[in-house]
Amino acid sequence: MPERPVLTTESGAPVADNQNSQTAGPAGPILLQDQHLVEKLARFNRERIPERVVHAVGSGAYGTFTVTNPEVAQWTRTKMFSAPGKETGVFVRFSTVAGSRGAPDAVRDPRGFAVKFYTEDGNWDLVGNNTPIFFIRDPLKFPDFIHSQKYDPHSNRQEPDNVWDFFGHSPEATHQFTWLFGDRGLPASHRHMDGFGSHTFQWVNAHGERHWVKFHFKTDQGIRCFTSEEAAGVAGENPEHHQQDLYDAIEGGDLPSWTLKVQLMPEAVAPDYRINPFDLTKVWPFADFPLVEVGRMVLDRTPDNYFAEVEQSAFDPGHMVPGVGPSPDKMLQGRLFAYGDAHRYRLGINHTRLGVNSPHGCPFDHGRNYGRDGSMRFDDNGGRGVNYEPNSFGGPAETGEPLYAGMETGGLSGTYGPDIREVDDFEQAGDLYRLMSSDEQDRLGQEIAGSLAGVQKTGVGDGIVARAIGHFRDADPGYGARIEELVKTLRG
Repeated sequence: MPERPVLTTESGAPVADNQNSQTAGPAGPILLQDQHLVEKLARFNRERIPERVVHAVGSGAYGTFTVTNPEVAQWTRTKMFSAPGKETGVFVRFSTVAGSRGAPDAVRDPRGFAVKFYTEDGNWDLVGNNTPIFFIRDPLKFPDFIHSQKYDPHSNRQEPDNVWDFFGHSPEATHQFTWLFGDRGLPASHRHMDGFGSHTFQWVNAHGERHWVKFHFKTDQGIRCFTSEEAAGVAGENPEHHQQDLYDAIEGGDLPSWTLKVQLMPEAVAPDYRINPFDLTKVWPFADFPLVEVGRMVLDRTPDNYFAEVEQSAFDPGHMVPGVGPSPDKMLQGRLFAYGDAHRYRLGINHTRLGVNSPHGCPFDHGRNYGRDGSMRFDDNGGRGVNYEPNSFGGPAETGEPLYAGMETGGLSGTYGPDIREVDDFEQAGDLYRLMSSDEQDRLGQEIAGSLAGVQKTGVGDGIVARAIGHFRDADPGYGARIEELVKTLRG
């Protein structure tokens, strides 16, 4: 039998006794001089880092993305798309939005769908959801939106009054609320849902030609959803159902996969297209911009340590590589700041040097830059190298080659209303409703009405409930009428 390694303190000293604290005699009080005890308790008190403000409940896995379409390189110069068969490592994190750590994952909530590509040019983070749209189009409204969905400051629970009051004042959310309360608002597992980049991004090819692009991960397992009754049972019996399902599938060799497809819009089309292509509350019709297959992503390895690799994973939409870039999408522009800032607060300034976040797909595992010092700088901190640029000592230097194409700007600075064009805040919500079968419409109406009926501060004929029903009626008269009737029935 091999000899066991010696247990040590944090400083490396051997531990003589890990079962009994030092005391002043057999029955005496504990001694402050017991370094092992003090260190062990102090470390335990600090084991929990701040949780994510949103997307706190998550699961993650590693895998590989493989290019299947030989024509992708005509649209982008991103090296990972340069040839069919080319493989790139990935780490994917799935999450719910509203719940705090420990909340069940089989609940009605949008799902985060974040992919970190470990490319040869550094990490590319495609940070999206399991819906192609979102509730709002301007990041200024995001803190208020999340506050309305999170715990009320008085009751310390999610309040229907707050959820629906915010909705009533934000008609652009009608499309996403129709998604959320529909069947796909309760996926049966992480494996059985699609993922989307959601935002509009840019692809630039080797000739400097730009296309606007939307990313769609289509599950190869097929879409499966829970009913509310099924989800309630699953969540009550096993709060980590989705986490366990993903883990068991991968460990059992039933490897989940998604086919990545894109919609492409030539740059010249965007200014006059009937829908603002940078409005996150809208989709691009497939009839105008059909899906084009790009490749396939397979998840084949579970993390060895959940905290180190899932809880400390950090995704930032600002992490882009040559050939892919941002768009004028206001929500994306806001996220380019907010995500990195959240990670710097939650994990510290050196979070990109943690294993799961480091760019190990390229020759320089921790990047080549002049960042130094800061909390938890656990490597050689740049050694003897100078910490400024330009310098005369052969340090890393700029390339002079932009990662992506610039965007034209013009006009006076100020605050401006949304660019609605021909498609209002209700048309696509109505289109989605009418695409549903009669049974799906019934379930959607019942879910929305069940939540709306919980509003306490106003009656059906006025205020919060009336505004919400009005938005659904604007999307489709039958949609609004169905919900109004159901709310009246539920309220007696």
